[in-house]
Amino acid sequence: MRFGSENYSAGDFYDELIDRDGNPRPHARLLAEYLSGLPTDDLLERQLAADSTIEDMGISFTIYSEGDNIDRAWPLDIIPRTIPSAEWDHVERGLKQRVMALNLFIDDLYNDRRILNDKVVPADLIDSSKNYLQPCRGIRPRHGVWAHICGSDLVRDGDGTMYVLEDNLRVPSGVSYMLENRNVIKRVLPMIFRNHTIRPVSEYPSQLIEMLRSIAPTSVPGKPEVVVLTPGVYNSAYFEHSYLARTMGVELVEGNDLTVGDDDFVYMRSIDGLKRVDTIYRRIDDTFIDPEAFRPDSMLGVPGIMRAWRAGNVALANAPGSGVADDKVIYSYVPEIIRYYMSEDPIIPNVPTWRCSDKQHLDHVLANIGDLVVKPANESGGYGMLVGPHASAAEHDKFRELLKADPRNYIAQPTLALSTAPTLCDDKLEPRHLDLRPFILQGDRISVTAGGLTRVAMRKGSLVVNSSQGGGSKDTWIVEMDP
Repeated sequence: MRFGSENYSAGDFYDELIDRDGNPRPHARLLAEYLSGLPTDDLLERQLAADSTIEDMGISFTIYSEGDNIDRAWPLDIIPRTIPSAEWDHVERGLKQRVMALNLFIDDLYNDRRILNDKVVPADLIDSSKNYLQPCRGIRPRHGVWAHICGSDLVRDGDGTMYVLEDNLRVPSGVSYMLENRNVIKRVLPMIFRNHTIRPVSEYPSQLIEMLRSIAPTSVPGKPEVVVLTPGVYNSAYFEHSYLARTMGVELVEGNDLTVGDDDFVYMRSIDGLKRVDTIYRRIDDTFIDPEAFRPDSMLGVPGIMRAWRAGNVALANAPGSGVADDKVIYSYVPEIIRYYMSEDPIIPNVPTWRCSDKQHLDHVLANIGDLVVKPANESGGYGMLVGPHASAAEHDKFRELLKADPRNYIAQPTLALSTAPTLCDDKLEPRHLDLRPFILQGDRISVTAGGLTRVAMRKGSLVVNSSQGGGSKDTWIVEMDP
């Protein structure tokens, strides 16, 4: 395995491991030397060992296809993605700034609405959002935090600039795969870790449980009782739900395991009777969480849980209604939101974004749709979007009609030249595009994972990294450099 023009080359794209001259970046030099000295057969055997380890450990995810639930082994490429620690320190500051501003924004929307009254964000944009939940008006969660777990997706453009692509504030997933990726790579490539100083990610479960306890009602005597609320085994992220419950040492429950008493406290059913629950890390969508407050047909939630939350008798993470701030149209206002609440410029920039609800923006998008990425405001997983340069003329026409019919529901962005990293494809290393999802926790303090979940578009030339769309993943290294 060699790097440079004779073998591996990323072409015109920014590569995370080598520069445009084919030389390893300083923080990746030892990794590049190791890979260059490793026989191809040895590297392939280690990839097979990683695949076998993932199957043996039961690390899986679920995709939905034609009405069926299909379990798949988690896709992990063994070549790590590396980021220098000095750059990461800057990114971490930007992520902390961003989540603080977003939580101030959500709390304001459901209470004083100052930012709307000051016309920084249009009020009709909020009131028309399907994620703005009227039953949450007037609630003030502990520490003023609504989105306790945030996954903000980062991308690097062709010039090496890091951007925030979107924010995930409802039930962001993927952190269990970040943790397991590290465990698997340590098993199959142990020698690499002896030559690098890599920031650990293993403390995330302890940080998560500390955060969840910090948001419990102040009236709780002793150690708060925390549970993870899952929709059940058929949910695509069930592996993660059970993994996090196990690593935190808390109960994994479904809706029928919980009940709300006449005193408006939440209790867990057990063989010893009812036990009070203080914090619920819920992995159920907002409108399914309480059939009394939202969808009466929901069989997943807990009747009365909103009453208990409103009374201050239980903490919910993330709080219902947090999704109003990960609407992709709202995303376009985050720089203004940061300036409004924090009197600071954003540390990490947004990707330039056209709001199709603005007529001038819409006209531009309609005229240039072949060059843009068009996204619906509230879809996830790479669904419902158009990558203009990779789409047909018929698909362009279809999306023009969608935009005209419901402009509020769409944004458009330039097609970024996403950075690449060496990825094992068949029997050779090839560049593949990627993004990064770090996880930010906010309770009584803020913490950020050292790196995050790197997602890889395994199809050559593809920009879609989601696992449900054929994407893979990599272990993410924050590499400490010698002074």
